[in-house]
Amino acid sequence: MKTLYTAVATAKGGRNGEVRTDNGVLDLTVRMPKELGGANNDHTNPEQLFAAGYAACFDSALNRVIQMSGTTTGETSVMAKVSIGQIGNGAFGLAANLEINIPGVSTEEAQMLADKAHQICPYSNATRNNMEVLITVTNN
Repeated sequence: MKTLYTAVATAKGGRNGEVRTDNGVLDLTVRMPKELGGANNDHTNPEQLFAAGYAACFDSALNRVIQMSGTTTGETSVMAKVSIGQIGNGAFGLAANLEINIPGVSTEEAQMLADKAHQICPYSNATRNNMEVLITVTNN
């Protein structure tokens, strides 16, 4: 891989600590979600950060595919739902559901565009064959 950019973030305290990027733009308190034994859901958690990154990255890949195909659409959106669960032997894994909306095209074309974006998105390439990723499309 030819490196184009490297993001740097440091965590202290794990799921009940802090994360900060080297440029200080992201400086957050993270806490265990209530569903995993945390006190409440008043702070972000690693799964939310992953979901935000995946959604933004996939939407960029999708818009690149749309631009390259010459297709005209309305404004796209990607909602990433990232789940954590036990996968056996005390280990944990992730799964993602990407809900992609591409207005102004047929359902079939929306699916084709989403499938092409899934092939070029760095997050999709990083997770391929490592976690379940379900893609659903709408066109309204």
